Amino acid sequence: MMDRLLRRCRIKSSLFRECLAEFFGVYVLILFGCGSVAQVTTSQNTNGEYLSINLGFALGTTFGIYVAKGVSGAHLNPAVSLTLCVLGRFSWTCLPFYVCSQLLGAFLAAATVALQYYDAIMDFTGGHLTVSGATATAGIFSTYPADYLSLWGGVVDQIIGTAALLVCVLALGDPHNTPAPPGLEPVLVGAAVLVIGISMGSNSGYAINPARDFGPRLFSYIAGWGDDVFRAGHGWWWIPVFVTCVGALLGALLYELLIGVHHPDSEPEDAEDLKAVHQQTVELDGMQPQFDTVKENGKHGIFSITSADIG
Repeated sequence: MMDRLLRRCRIKSSLFRECLAEFFGVYVLILFGCGSVAQVTTSQNTNGEYLSINLGFALGTTFGIYVAKGVSGAHLNPAVSLTLCVLGRFSWTCLPFYVCSQLLGAFLAAATVALQYYDAIMDFTGGHLTVSGATATAGIFSTYPADYLSLWGGVVDQIIGTAALLVCVLALGDPHNTPAPPGLEPVLVGAAVLVIGISMGSNSGYAINPARDFGPRLFSYIAGWGDDVFRAGHGWWWIPVFVTCVGALLGALLYELLIGVHHPDSEPEDAEDLKAVHQQTVELDGMQPQFDTVKENGKHGIFSITSADIG
């Protein structure tokens, strides 16, 4: 009976299924990530410390990818989705749907963390929800710059951090390089997030993901922290939203120019190689409709590159 009920709940639209997967994957990421910040903040570092936050986001990323990977490819990041569009591995038509799903997942995950830690937040703040000061709690949900960081310094920080993320992710998914072992990609992407947090987190909290920052920020604005969440840090909010996309594109460009185009098997060296490449192209052209069907059914993320993508 349960199987029949679940089958009736199956959504026919492949795009809708992929959006649900993106929504739920980001929800898991933010639930663990922001949850770890809430625990450290409200306990005043007695139940965790900065490393706990790094681990929370790293493991949240890992399990979020495991949740969504088989359905949507597990982008979990608008900057990643945008980069895949630019690289020709993802449909521009699907981009706004993925981004909206990612933002919604982050928003609702932040709401869940606020609900779970409501009593702790009220006790820690005395009921006064603030963005700055000794009892500030807005940082539970989104990132804010350190007092010493200028806007220009924040731009540089987010470009470098997000570029580093995309370099690592593209390397792990490159079939011509040394790709991650099947099934371990989420663990290694989580490790990349962890090392970015450990090495680049102190300036502004390493957002490196527009949905991770803007969705929870919008929630905190609605939930009582007010418009200070957008005015703090000299209007910091737009940097994690837009500059991270620039960093992602830069990271992809660097990887493709320095690594991707230089694989030995990507350039035929003699006539025999040219003939083999021509034959492979003919065969792939004949199989193209099958690959198009695969793409329409999803699984077109970084770690789901088909022969059609390679061709």
